[in-house]
Amino acid sequence: MTCVIVDYGSGNLASASKAFERMARETGEGGPIKVTSNADEVRRAERIVLPGVGAFADCRAGLKAVPGMWETIDERVAAGVPFLGICVGQQLLATRGLEFGEAEGFGWIQGDVARLTPSDPGLKIPHMGWNELVIDRPHPLLDGIADGDHAYFVHSFHLTPADPAQLIAHADHGGRVTAMVGRDAMVGTQFHPEKRQATGLRLIGNFLRWRP
Repeated sequence: MTCVIVDYGSGNLASASKAFERMARETGEGGPIKVTSNADEVRRAERIVLPGVGAFADCRAGLKAVPGMWETIDERVAAGVPFLGICVGQQLLATRGLEFGEAEGFGWIQGDVARLTPSDPGLKIPHMGWNELVIDRPHPLLDGIADGDHAYFVHSFHLTPADPAQLIAHADHGGRVTAMVGRDAMVGTQFHPEKRQATGLRLIGNFLRWRP
C-alpha cells in the first residue's frame, strides 16, 4: 500500500515524511512511505499526499514544472485514489486562488481561495498557531478527533467551498476559517497534521487506514 508524498519544491517534506512513517509503523498500514518527484511513482501509488507552503500561484507553478505531475495527480484522484492535501496542497483543490492575482487550481472542490478577513481588525494575519477545531460533519479521517481538539495553522488565505456539504471542519479567527474540506476519496486540511501532536498524528493514521 505505497503512500507517496509529492516533492515539487514546496512543503515540509522532512517533518511530513517522519510523521507519516511513524504512523505507518504504528498502524501497520499505508507503507512504505516515499517522497518523490517522479510522476510514474505517483501513478503507481495507492495513496497520494500533496503538501504545500507559500503562495498558491507559486505552488501551482512548481507542481506544473514537474514533468507530468499535475496531469498524473488529476488522473489518479479522478480514479478514486485516496488523496490528502495539506495547507496550500489543500488550497489547490479549489477552482482558483486569488493570492497575488488569479491562478487556477485542480477544480475538484468548487470555490475560491481568498484572503482571511477577521471581523476583529486586531487579529493578526497570517493566522498562525494552535487553534481549536469545530467539526461540521463526520468523516473517517476525524475518527477519534473531537470538537475542541487543537491543530496548527499558518496561513493568510483559505478555501471557501461553494457547496457547504464539502466543508468538514473549521476554526475561528474573527470568523469562520476553513480547516478541512473533502468529497469522495479526496480530503484537504488547511492545518498541518505533520506537526507531531495527537490530533495531527491521529488524522494521518486514519488516512493510512482509510478505504473510501
